[in-house]
Formats: sequence, structure tokens, C-alpha cells
Amino acid sequence: MTDKKRLESLTGIENDVQIEERAKHAMETYFSWLQNAMSAVPWSNTNLNRILLGNATQNITATLAFVQKLSQAKNFEEVVKLQTEFMGTQMNSFNEQSKVLSEIYTKAAEDAMKRSN
Repeated sequence: MTDKKRLESLTGIENDVQIEERAKHAMETYFSWLQNAMSAVPWSNTNLNRILLGNATQNITATLAFVQKLSQAKNFEEVVKLQTEFMGTQMNSFNEQSKVLSEIYTKAAEDAMKRSN
């Protein structure tokens, strides 16, 4: 390998690391903002808030792991495989999270109806 190619390879790796670090920092900043925003709402110390924050944490962590894996993909085929796996996992996660939230909202509506009678 020539010195020029070696330098280009190292520069590419350095750029990848910088992009990954920026993405990680952006996710961490968003999560910090989300925690602060959630603690400011009137229902901040409720089960619903804890569940929503837990869901957000789970989703952000999964996305960060996906970005890290994606940055290490060696070819387009690997990118497609990673994307497909990530989307499948996220759809399953979204489905489970939706079920839990639906149960909470249904119970809240039932409780509200009982109180109004």
C-alpha cells in the first residue's frame, strides 16, 4: 500500500469516527433535553412518564447502536442487512410500546368514566 493510499484510508477512518462521535453526542444531547422536558410536565412523577422515558431511552439506545453498526458496514449489502434488521426490531419494539400505552390509556378512560357516573 502506498503512503498516499494509507493516508487516505486513515483519513477516512478518522472521518467515520468523527461522524459517529457527532451522532452519539447529538443523541445524548437529545436524551438529556427529553429528560428535562419530561420532568417539567405536570405528571412528571407518574407511571406513564416513567414508561414514556423508558421507551425513549430504549429507542435512542437502539438507534445509537444502529448508527455505530452502520458506520462499520463494509459494503452496500451489509448496509441493507443492517437497515432491515433495525427496522424489524424497531417495528416490534414500537408494537410492544404501543400495546402498553394503549392499556394505560384504556384504563385511564375506564377510570374517568367510573368517576363521572
